[in-house]
Amino acid sequence: MPIGPKWLTKFERARVIGARALQIAMGAPTLIDMSTAPKGLFALAEAELKAGVL
Repeated sequence: MPIGPKWLTKFERARVIGARALQIAMGAPTLIDMSTAPKGLFALAEAELKAGVL
């Protein structure tokens, strides 16, 4: 059941990436393969968003 538009605004994108980076910093498991993932928290959260797992 789709809700809202298919894209995120820059504000929603920043909120999602920031919240996910905080979750990762607090010890949440990553949702993408760590061998190909970037090393920074925000880069990792952004990679998860681009992969479509968030």
